[in-house]
Amino acid sequence: MNREMTAPENELTSPTLNFSVLLSPTPRGARLARLLVAEQLRSWGLPLNPAEQIVAELAANAVTHGRVPGRDFRLTLYAVGGALRIEVTDTRGDHLLRHTPTAPDAESGRGLLLVDALASRWGIAAGSYPRKTVWAELDA
Repeated sequence: MNREMTAPENELTSPTLNFSVLLSPTPRGARLARLLVAEQLRSWGLPLNPAEQIVAELAANAVTHGRVPGRDFRLTLYAVGGALRIEVTDTRGDHLLRHTPTAPDAESGRGLLLVDALASRWGIAAGSYPRKTVWAELDA
């Protein structure tokens, strides 16, 4: 008797991959976040773009706007069933990110617009005080 085995509908058929690291809230920490994500995605066999660019923007925001001296930010990746979730958690829950108009000749201020354009979904989640997490998801 030859029957195919199938997984129950509520059971995951693909493994959940995750990666998490604490990084210093400095430009060097933001650069390291991008480099670590590139290496992790390569090891998982996932494409680098646009995830690498999203991490660069979210890490730069954590370092620029979410920095509290002596408190690190956390970078977390989850890959489930072909979808990738990127989370950057900083310790400035009192400083929520928002879209603000940027002058055409400004050298910065477009990071969240890039994240919005590149990600399938993104948002901000309040964590236990004083944390906040900015997340972005990419579909396969």
